[in-house]
Amino acid sequence: MAEAAVLHYDRLDCTPFPKSVTLARRRAHRLLTDRGYPELAPDTALLVSELGGNAVLHGCLRDRLFRVELALTERVVRVSVSDLRGELLPCPRQATSDEMFGRGLLIVGAVSDRWGVTELTVGKLVWCELDVVRPVGRATAQRNPRPAPGSAPPPGPAPGSTPALTRTAQPPAARWSA
Repeated sequence: MAEAAVLHYDRLDCTPFPKSVTLARRRAHRLLTDRGYPELAPDTALLVSELGGNAVLHGCLRDRLFRVELALTERVVRVSVSDLRGELLPCPRQATSDEMFGRGLLIVGAVSDRWGVTELTVGKLVWCELDVVRPVGRATAQRNPRPAPGSAPPPGPAPGSTPALTRTAQPPAARWSA
């Protein structure tokens, strides 16, 4: 996230159970709606749900919490989820049609504008960002899936492409707090 003043920051430490993901998702949606960004609330809630679900399934240790953080600046909303299992770095993959799991990072890559992983001294932090002001073509495509007759489709990523996993040298999300 670019060095910008944080307008709103929220942190929630969660127990490693699926009900915590539901709580974090609802909280994120409510916070963004209350702060005047209702158009970002559904996507942010989805991202919290996907990253939080991954933390519960793959990153948590028994009786140890995982953390969900939201940071809102004038330009982006950043979702960060940290857990203690730094040796298990996330990697997008193509799930087969009969698999129940395996699509979370593909969803994160499709919905967010950027995402990556920061390795911590203990554990990891998986983050993603949504731009507050989206490019016209992309915003139109998300809100109106059918293009107007005679118009060209909006530009987008190549079909079947997945974002590269980025490892950043940023310190933990604590530097976002105001």
